[in-house]
Amino acid sequence: MKDDPLFYLIILALLGVLGILMFGIGSFGKGSEFTHKYSNKIMRWLIIAQFIAVVFIFLFVWLRDNGG
Repeated sequence: MKDDPLFYLIILALLGVLGILMFGIGSFGKGSEFTHKYSNKIMRWLIIAQFIAVVFIFLFVWLRDNGG
């Protein structure tokens, strides 16, 4: 399993989700002008990163079930 490159893509995608989430939480806590200006963009990037991570996970499970 750990030799599968898709496994590393999943880990990378999950770290991306975590990074965007932590950046968003950190910027929301400040309540600055940056937060008001970019909060929707941060949320969009978070949703896109989560979608990519879920697609990779489903692809990994599907390939494992089909002997790929």
